[in-house]
Amino acid sequence: MLVTAEEMLKKAVAGKYAVGQFNINNLEWTKAVLLTAQECNSPVILGVSEGAGKYMTGFKTVADMVKAMIDELKITVPVALHLDHGTYDGCYKCIEAGFSSIMFDGSHYPIDENIAKTKELVAVCKEKGMSLEAEVGSIGGEEDGVVGMGECADPAECKQIADLGVTMLAAGIGNIHGKYPANWQGLSFETLAAIKELTGDMPLVLHGGTGIPADMIKKAISLGVGKINVNTECQLAFADATRKYIEAGKDLEGKGFDPRKLLAPGFEAIKATVKEKMELFGSVGKA
Repeated sequence: MLVTAEEMLKKAVAGKYAVGQFNINNLEWTKAVLLTAQECNSPVILGVSEGAGKYMTGFKTVADMVKAMIDELKITVPVALHLDHGTYDGCYKCIEAGFSSIMFDGSHYPIDENIAKTKELVAVCKEKGMSLEAEVGSIGGEEDGVVGMGECADPAECKQIADLGVTMLAAGIGNIHGKYPANWQGLSFETLAAIKELTGDMPLVLHGGTGIPADMIKKAISLGVGKINVNTECQLAFADATRKYIEAGKDLEGKGFDPRKLLAPGFEAIKATVKEKMELFGSVGKA
């Protein structure tokens, strides 16, 4: 059933594991993530970027599809439908569309404006019974056209935002979106520990989960990260499986061109990637 991310993340932080946010791009993606969560008995967060929402014709289409799929597939594990890196306007569109959770990314605003807008959304989400993620310090790499270098957030600013009553906090600790470059410095655990010290039990969010070594992921979880976002890895797995199917000429055999057959290997590849991540994050059996 569709729930907010609040309770699942509180449990995760207390139990020293993390809940995965897997970004969805279409029906195959959504179905693959939901079925894997059910099979692994794991809570899950479905992330939707504004670009993906637009691609799927709008946030209402996404929300209705997810709710119907939860019913049709008889999904009983907790599922949150979450706006990823939302603009101020995007947040209101998702509130209206029936999402259960939103992220307001005010990291590119001056801190005072980020605080003012976040504070306003905290009140709206409280009234609507939704969870809210805020961001401090930009996450590197490219996300919907915004390119950052993987900076580290200021722990004092993190505390200011956390104190507004947000559900979870995304703080830059040297992580980036997309593939990590060869000269990447790694995560700054000093920054993470300093943020944790000032924000207490607030679940922290690690963006750019693709390509971070497993030992770093586990250390980040031990330091209070309760939500980890994965997107690129599922896209790469899907593309790789689809390419192999076509290169092997399978689309030319019988009805191999049927999208249900053509997209099946990619669908299975997403499922395998999600399962692997749920195992790494420690959320298997925690629903």
